[in-house]
Amino acid sequence: MATTSAAQRREQAKRDYDAFLEQCPTRELLSRLTDKWVALVIPALASGPQRHGELARRVAGVSQKMLTQTLRTLERDGLVTRTVTASVPVRVDYELTPLGHELFPVMIAIKNWAETHMDRVFDARTQYDARP
Repeated sequence: MATTSAAQRREQAKRDYDAFLEQCPTRELLSRLTDKWVALVIPALASGPQRHGELARRVAGVSQKMLTQTLRTLERDGLVTRTVTASVPVRVDYELTPLGHELFPVMIAIKNWAETHMDRVFDARTQYDARP
């Protein structure tokens, strides 16, 4: 039976995608998925294709630049598709991919949890801030 070195075990762990390891690529993905705009854009797109302007109205407070960057990142990660329709003016729609639809229940659960528990979080913050 062959033994493996520590370096070989670390390399195997990277291939196994262990986010607790510093060099694991899933850390970058987790960082991206926990971005507030991603957490709002994914649920906003769950109802079907939308144009940039529709999304900007739905996700209040997002700048055009941040929405564009978020959509490009999601498209690069395979979570959103961008469809250009030749018309005057050109129509561009964004839609969740099957992978994006798989992510949706997780994102909506986090969004719903935050909305449900915000009062308790405010209470905890108040108690924390009142400590000597």
